[in-house]
Amino acid sequence: MPSSTNGRVSREQRGHVLLIGLDRVAKRNAFDVDLLNELSLAYGEFERNASARVAVVFAHGEHFTAGLDLLSSGPVLAAGWALPEGGYDPWGVFAGPRVSKPVIVAAQGYCLTIGIELMLASDINLCASNTRFAQMEVQRGIFAFGGATLRLHQRAGWGNAMRWLLTGDEFDAHEAYRMGLVQEVMASEDLLPRAVQLAARIAEQAPLGVYTTLASARQALLEGESAAAKNLPELARKALATEDAQEGVRAMLERRPGNFKGL
Repeated sequence: MPSSTNGRVSREQRGHVLLIGLDRVAKRNAFDVDLLNELSLAYGEFERNASARVAVVFAHGEHFTAGLDLLSSGPVLAAGWALPEGGYDPWGVFAGPRVSKPVIVAAQGYCLTIGIELMLASDINLCASNTRFAQMEVQRGIFAFGGATLRLHQRAGWGNAMRWLLTGDEFDAHEAYRMGLVQEVMASEDLLPRAVQLAARIAEQAPLGVYTTLASARQALLEGESAAAKNLPELARKALATEDAQEGVRAMLERRPGNFKGL
């Protein structure tokens, strides 16, 4: 797929990796209603695109996002934002479906409020060393309603989460790494190439194995270990019956990388 821009979100497919780019640069990629809708639609396209196995969400310009554009999106969110038809919920809290495939976020510059929450809803996060984070909703008379109250303490621990959620203070890339919000920190110029490299590495693996791993881990997180454990035998039975599982055995015996088809 060639690169394209639909309004404020670009799409570019490189092999089995789909790059999704926030593109409201003049407003530091702050989320107005159009950007919320178009990112949701891009996630929907990713979910339905069988050849796209991993998504990388990044931002055009110097900043990942300045957070919510409250003048535009505040009233809509207060009334109850409905995902556009065909959209998937990038944050997993707005009563819409979530993608079943891995998402990597690569952030730089400002990554504020809903940007952090987008990372918390994703699977792997990278950031540039110049990234500045803040969950500053309490400084604006509201609270973090895009998922941070649900997930930041899972990633960072209760005390770390409350330290930043209850003050709205800014923290840097190294603190984000220390807390586990991001998995790698690097120079700005290395950020997107590294994210694409990591996504391509995941995309080389058996797709159904990757998606089932993600589904099982999510179930354990959301429903508890016992509920997820009950599903393991059936998930394993299905996985072992796939063509990719047979290819995995052949590849092991022949000492070569697997050529996986998602079947």
